[in-house]
Amino acid sequence: MALIEFEDVRKAFGPKVVYEALNLAIHEGEAITVIGGSGMGKSVMLKMLIGLLSVDGGAIRFDGQVISNAPAKQMREVRRRIGMLFQGAALFDSLDVFENVAYPLRTHGHPTPQEVETRVAQCLEDVGLPGIERLRTTELSGGMRKRVGLARAIALQPEVLLYDEPTTGLDPIAVAHITDLIVELNDRYEVTTVVVTHDMPAAFRVSDRIAMIDRGYVIFQGTPDDVRYCDDARVRDFIEGNAPEVDDVETLLRYGG
Repeated sequence: MALIEFEDVRKAFGPKVVYEALNLAIHEGEAITVIGGSGMGKSVMLKMLIGLLSVDGGAIRFDGQVISNAPAKQMREVRRRIGMLFQGAALFDSLDVFENVAYPLRTHGHPTPQEVETRVAQCLEDVGLPGIERLRTTELSGGMRKRVGLARAIALQPEVLLYDEPTTGLDPIAVAHITDLIVELNDRYEVTTVVVTHDMPAAFRVSDRIAMIDRGYVIFQGTPDDVRYCDDARVRDFIEGNAPEVDDVETLLRYGG
């Protein structure tokens, strides 16, 4: 049985249809990357999974239970088991690094101050940023912000890690650091990993399986080697950098790819 399953999921924003029928099964312990042109709904898929966006039809299942449009109490437990690195890291600029990483611990658990301090220090160590607890988020580089966001995502030791465009906007050295971290955390935490990205070198590096979304459907899924040698023109165009993008700029800016 799949740990996460999207079954005939439909989603639209007014006249803009994002998904006609999204079908995708994600198995426990695997690392899957979802690719596709800008505005095809990759980020929307992640936000529906954690309940930030509603589903118009079909069902999303997590660990055998339907969670699409679930009540807040049920989604709270789901979110405890899923960590997410948002595209812009989504740090609270009014809080220092320590408070950002501690936020989910205090929101979802009841640890003592000493337990919070110990866990925050461990998470920052795990992402290669020991000792920066008292820095302001405005003092961080783009790559550091991503890593602090990742430290926050692993704070509750989730079973699933979601990455929304983890390498976007980073320099090549920071891209390499983040890509290596995804692989390292997969091994260390033994998590199920879902990555949304346009970065094909990163996708080939981190993935057991790659799925491509186009015009409301999953049109291809297979191993990295399957992708490399796929003869579907849409897949070839994407990995060669020729994929078309949707023209609904408002939806793209508001909801992401």
